[in-house]
Amino acid sequence: MVTDNLILEHLRAIRRDMARMNGAMQTMQAETTAIRHQLAAIVTLQDHDHGDIAELKLRVDRIERRLDLVE
Repeated sequence: MVTDNLILEHLRAIRRDMARMNGAMQTMQAETTAIRHQLAAIVTLQDHDHGDIAELKLRVDRIERRLDLVE
């Protein structure tokens, strides 16, 4: 009887620990998802910026050619 109670106490403690770990994992999962969304937004902005920079480079090159500034 004492052994059974001791085993049950350990099982309950394990169950509590597992529940806490599950909660922590869900929190980490939500945070990871948020980070992924933020990173995707950053990459999108970066791609947009690269396009803008390429367009500006073409315009500068064209202006330099028109002004005969290119060797």
